[in-house]
Amino acid sequence: MNATPLHTAGNAVPPVDGTELGDVLDDLAGIHAGIDLHRDGIRHLALDRHDIDRTQTLIAALAGSPDCDLITAIGLTVQRLATAESNPALRSLPLDVQKTAQLLGERIAFALADPEIHNLAAELAAVIDQQGHGS
Repeated sequence: MNATPLHTAGNAVPPVDGTELGDVLDDLAGIHAGIDLHRDGIRHLALDRHDIDRTQTLIAALAGSPDCDLITAIGLTVQRLATAESNPALRSLPLDVQKTAQLLGERIAFALADPEIHNLAAELAAVIDQQGHGS
């Protein structure tokens, strides 16, 4: 157990307002209720107080596994939105535009599933986990 008190004024979680993250979250406001929910979730994650175990788990869940993390979920959502079969709004586009959109959506999902992205996050989570358990 850590002998240093976690909940002190000097250990307060700093705000995201005025940071790059805060600016991005503000820029995404009002696009769609689903995006607003994501913004709220990200803001909550950034401002909540976490212990070491929760921190490494959150990092892994955000970006640490191409099979099960939010980066992959976002890529697959973009792919779905870019495909006329799963997004009827695109069906009125010319067929060649539909195919191009689908291909680009697939490429985005593939890029966001890049093992290098996930390996870095998994490594970060492991480093925090190992140090947090005194290994």
